[in-house]
Amino acid sequence: MGKQQVGVIGLAVMGKNLALNIADHGYSVSVYNRSSDKTKALLEEAFDKKMEGFDTLEDFVNSLEIPRKIIIMVKAGAAVDDTIKALLPLISEGDVLMDGGNSYYKDTIQRSEELETKGILYLGSGISGGEEGARNGPAIMPGGNKDAYKIMESILTDISAKVNKEPCCSYIGPNGAGHFVKMVHNGIEYADMQLICEAYVLMKKVLHKTPSELHEIFSEWNKGELNSYLIDITADIFTKIDDETKQYMVDLIWDVAEQKGTGKWTSQISLELGVPTPTITAAVFERNISAMKSERLVASELLSGPQGYTKNDPNYIEAIRRALYASKICSYAQGFGLMSEASLKYNWDLNLGEISKVFRGGCIIRAQFLNILSKAYDKNNSLKNLLLEDYFKDIIDRYQKDWRDVVATAMLAGISVPAFSSALSYYDSYRCAELPMNLLQAQRDYFGAHTYQRIDKKGTFHTQWIS
Repeated sequence: MGKQQVGVIGLAVMGKNLALNIADHGYSVSVYNRSSDKTKALLEEAFDKKMEGFDTLEDFVNSLEIPRKIIIMVKAGAAVDDTIKALLPLISEGDVLMDGGNSYYKDTIQRSEELETKGILYLGSGISGGEEGARNGPAIMPGGNKDAYKIMESILTDISAKVNKEPCCSYIGPNGAGHFVKMVHNGIEYADMQLICEAYVLMKKVLHKTPSELHEIFSEWNKGELNSYLIDITADIFTKIDDETKQYMVDLIWDVAEQKGTGKWTSQISLELGVPTPTITAAVFERNISAMKSERLVASELLSGPQGYTKNDPNYIEAIRRALYASKICSYAQGFGLMSEASLKYNWDLNLGEISKVFRGGCIIRAQFLNILSKAYDKNNSLKNLLLEDYFKDIIDRYQKDWRDVVATAMLAGISVPAFSSALSYYDSYRCAELPMNLLQAQRDYFGAHTYQRIDKKGTFHTQWIS
């Protein structure tokens, strides 16, 4: 029997579906999982495909053609390191290892450097789209050794999603660049989801819309500039009836949001690099506060706020739509600003226009909006902020009155909209020529002699504030 073209280690949901996707495109695939029951189940499902399963890692490695191409699909962290450690005695110089999980980009940088000394070609590749994407075409963000990408390129582009026949896969940059971009993608995803939830709660509590009516509203929104995967599935969610209770399923779901950490990483790195991402960070914090369910139940009985606020304005649905779109622009401006700064820090030379195109299909944040965004960066890859691009500037100019009205109404109604309000504050701070940081600098100098600069003369100054 001939050697297999590619191997996949880790057959949980993503690994299994990625292996099936690769096999669907005519490649011969070897698979290995630490527990052999998953290997057996996959082989039964893939009985008509060029796929072989192995019970030992050694047999798995020996089944692959040279240079070996191995995709690691295990849990981020120690499991990746353990897998690499187990593989090293079995593989050779020039072989390719690709981590396709949600690894922390600094771990990927370290692994890339260590494996380079051993002659192993390493890729850290973000893969987005969940189970459906892995099976039918994800967005793929490979970073690391460029020679490794050249060896893997045909496989990755073949299995990726396509938009206008263009693959949603492109080489991102050296070492940890691919996993960094995937991390920021997930941070933007957090913000997108939170913004949609805030639009939902305003229409539910202020306009008293039913799930059936919300389905119609989101379906209509999906026909215009908000067209996206997340808006589409949201519209669909509002149609689902629970078989047992005959109630709308969305009304039966516990309001505690879980998270896997990539949104938190995005917020942490934005602080480290000094790049403001308040909307992404607000979305992370709102998931945190949702987890405080028992405290919230007590607080809801003890703490007061406005009750029964209703807005009878037929134009308010459109105002919310505009607020959602304007806030979305700001959250993407934050995420792409973070990628731009990281590109400078790590000498990655990220092509933000190409990254926008990768995001257009297969991934969770895929949206019509990204076609416009990619054109903006194609025109000027060094664009400092999306808000400065003519199209987005015009949208904000036209939509901000409604945006402000929506945020003000939420405050009057006592409804928390941290993503809407943080996006608006980000916009107002960014457009402000004079922030009140002059007072803050005076405070720092007062209590800690931290010094300050003046507007009327050059130099660094300190004042003896106490006479």
